[in-house]
Amino acid sequence: MIPFSPPRIDEKTVEAVKEVLLSGWITTGPKTKLFEKEITAYCGSKATICLNSATAGLEIMLRWYGVKEGDEVIIPAYTYSATANVVLHCGAKPVMVDVDPNDFNITAKNIRSAINEKTKVIMPVDMAGLPCNYSELMLLVNEKDFKKQFKAASDNQQKLGRILVLCDSAHSFGAVYFGNRVGSQVDAHVFSFHAVKNLTTAEGGAVALNLPAPFDNEEIYKYLCIITLHGQNKDALAKTQPGAWRYDIIEPGYKCNMMDLQAAIGLVELERYDGDTLVRRQEICEMYSEAFAKKNWAQLPVFRSEIKESCYHLYMLRIKGATEEQRDLIIQRITEAGVSVNVHFIPLSMLTAYKNRGYNIADYPITFDNYAREISLPVYYSLTNHQVKTVIEAVIASVEKVLA
Repeated sequence: MIPFSPPRIDEKTVEAVKEVLLSGWITTGPKTKLFEKEITAYCGSKATICLNSATAGLEIMLRWYGVKEGDEVIIPAYTYSATANVVLHCGAKPVMVDVDPNDFNITAKNIRSAINEKTKVIMPVDMAGLPCNYSELMLLVNEKDFKKQFKAASDNQQKLGRILVLCDSAHSFGAVYFGNRVGSQVDAHVFSFHAVKNLTTAEGGAVALNLPAPFDNEEIYKYLCIITLHGQNKDALAKTQPGAWRYDIIEPGYKCNMMDLQAAIGLVELERYDGDTLVRRQEICEMYSEAFAKKNWAQLPVFRSEIKESCYHLYMLRIKGATEEQRDLIIQRITEAGVSVNVHFIPLSMLTAYKNRGYNIADYPITFDNYAREISLPVYYSLTNHQVKTVIEAVIASVEKVLA
């Protein structure tokens, strides 16, 4: 069976983890701090904090901005549940808008009609690794009328004076926008290093900070380090220094720091990311596209435009004219042929937790159409050309059998 997305783990990874295990220091420490600096340099952000998940990063930034009950956060209707869950955890309302029929991403046009005086944050999602149109989003939140409408209810909201753009960039580490790597284009980008991501730390994530003046991103970083460690003003490594045992809790915080064990894996992956990992992922996606471009039933995913390029995280193939039931049958046949595939994602408004809150998939027709015809194919570093050919053959045979 060809798996869907196993992580890249080899002897280099094992040796890096072994080094940390034998060092006597396995939690947040020098490896994590180095990983943060390396990500900042790679992405061009102003500061970066590594955490135990992208989900934690999204929520902690919403809380940093003072998002609370009565507030609204605009998100795409087509995303994983984490994007919406963190909004609910803060007591706010997720306002879902439909996506673009071309590339699965949220559009400035749809966002515009959803903004009101309750809107505190826009949370776009870089679906499959393709960046959103960040420039349009930043122009949107800086429009005079929207800034005038914005009602600040916290010190940070007062300082920014507008809607925060917090990008769920869980899929897009290493993607490019106007010649620059993703991570410096909006107020904050949040990356995921989950096991299935291009660059993994087993579990983990990072917040890349880019707040404009008068914000001091280094100061924000220091605050986030505290608030993500129970509000404790010294981490465990700092407390080991002679006479430095005493600490304080400045406010009730959370526990979502990254460990050095995780960072060690990430440092290995980052070193070989551009020159090796991304190269192979692009090759695989191009092999798929070359094969499926010959089929009139195939709607190929978008990987690049004049202004941006994906990091080739997912290959989201859509079957033209297929119903949801036919798509499911196609997946069943592909699986029977020995190939693991997936669907990204079941739309939020089709999930019980959100249906019970009044969301209806009928309000998001493009989202449903994209979802109903979508099949995600295997893309990972160790996938061989022979296996890619097997995947292609299984997909073609399955689609043409079901649609015959």
